[in-house]
Amino acid sequence: MPSIRELVAAISQRDGVEATIVLGRDGLVIDSVAPATMDAERLAAHIPSILTGGDDLGASAERGPLQVAVIEHQGGICVVCALSPEAVLLVVARADAHIASLLYELRRNREQMAALV
Repeated sequence: MPSIRELVAAISQRDGVEATIVLGRDGLVIDSVAPATMDAERLAAHIPSILTGGDDLGASAERGPLQVAVIEHQGGICVVCALSPEAVLLVVARADAHIASLLYELRRNREQMAALV
């Protein structure tokens, strides 16, 4: 079974991915690969409020807790994936990145990734 570091490295090597961060639901970084121009800890600190809002929306819509959120910005895409009740994956990608295959892999392998954390 691969390690969490190997998982982060593998996702980071995908075309268009600029940063990959595994963090706790408290916003603290567990592991990351990010360029020096991106502050992984600052990025991770924003994720708890996204999870809370997503979970609240899911509860109101009777859809359950947030599993994956794709947030498109003018300069790129952020994917937030709840791996487990304790761990979250954040992927920051360029605007031209093709994330369909990434989303498919996250959905297909979420349980295996969660087992690593």
